[in-house]
Amino acid sequence: MTTRATAPLALHSGLILALGLAYFVLPDYHDGNLARIMVLAVYAMGYNLLLGYTGLLSLGHALFFAAGMYGFGLPIQHLGLAAVPALMAGLGTAVIVAATVGFLALRTSGVAFMIVTLMFSQAGYLAILWLGEYTRGDEGFVIEQTSRFIAGADLSSPTGRYYAAFILFVICYGVIAWIVQTPFGKCLVAIRENEPRAQMLGYDTVRLKLYAVIVSGTMSGLAGAGYALLFGYAGATFASVQYSIYPLLWVLLGGAGTTIGPIIGTAFAFYLVDISSGFTSAYLLVVGVVIVLLILFAPKGIAGSLRDRYGSWIP
Repeated sequence: MTTRATAPLALHSGLILALGLAYFVLPDYHDGNLARIMVLAVYAMGYNLLLGYTGLLSLGHALFFAAGMYGFGLPIQHLGLAAVPALMAGLGTAVIVAATVGFLALRTSGVAFMIVTLMFSQAGYLAILWLGEYTRGDEGFVIEQTSRFIAGADLSSPTGRYYAAFILFVICYGVIAWIVQTPFGKCLVAIRENEPRAQMLGYDTVRLKLYAVIVSGTMSGLAGAGYALLFGYAGATFASVQYSIYPLLWVLLGGAGTTIGPIIGTAFAFYLVDISSGFTSAYLLVVGVVIVLLILFAPKGIAGSLRDRYGSWIP
């Protein structure tokens, strides 16, 4: 095999190995941060499949994240389900919500698609507030430690939380890396580049985009369920507009249309806020300036710019 063919696999393996060993090397403070980053990177990966590979700009992904989160948390809170059945419930909820939103929103395109997804997301947020008797609205609810066990492992402990987040990340990272190499993934890229031409070649682009929305929304919902499981909280904030903006920001910073971009963008944004807030109360100004500079000088994101400079082998 050529170096160009093996380089992406080496980079994927190196990233996974580095994250797997980081728990033993980094201080305890960073262990918790990295667990959160890995879960949120799964959210960004789901979003990247839609924006980076299919070319669909959504402002409604917070709805999918919250669907997974509440689909997991509410059965535990009110029905006493164990963690694994509750995870299945969260995943099923995300699939249903993604399929419904995709079926309706894909009747539009372009800016209209973006607005429709935003409207669905806001409707979900308002529904959570309206059903405050069960969801506790803005206050949210805590998921008890006793409900956060899988196969005897305490996922509320630092070690359990880190490696559960790591396993979730590795599985979803592998799935995305596989999808983008399949004929389905190649068709999504064709739609992104020139949808009319893809239609002319005989592809049912609406059906393919629907599948992309479902996969994207399901992965985002899995991230939401994983976040509730590992950090023990579900709240309406995660369904608000800002949580639809975050994955867009992470993907753009890391590099849209790259498999490694979401984890880079998520980690960069997380530590940019974390470090700058330690120096000044005006940390959002610092964050804004850095992001503007990065977009000006690296418009394709960190991974995208490295790909342009060092070769297309960067995944």
